[in-house]
Amino acid sequence: MRRRQFIALIGAAAAWPLALRAQQPAMPVIGFLGPALITRQHWLTAFHRGFGTEGFIEGQNVTIEYRSADGGVEELSELAVELIRRQVAVIFASGPPAALAASVRHKPS
Repeated sequence: MRRRQFIALIGAAAAWPLALRAQQPAMPVIGFLGPALITRQHWLTAFHRGFGTEGFIEGQNVTIEYRSADGGVEELSELAVELIRRQVAVIFASGPPAALAASVRHKPS
């Protein structure tokens, strides 16, 4: 094999993993919205267990953005807007106040 052919072959082999990585779709992002996630760890445990049974593992094939109002419900609307701006694929709302905040139509900024 000639030197130029060898160098071209090595260059193509080095670029191949980059081309494959570029073709992979971006990892989906899920928003998790709740009023007090710190005090309700059982919600997060159940959430992760349910996703795991469907083959979704955080950090491997799905990203989860967490937003918590830390006990209050006043901030939930603002937190929902943050998730919308982040362009999450879906928002999981834990509890009625979070579901209401996520369901309000927000104007894009």
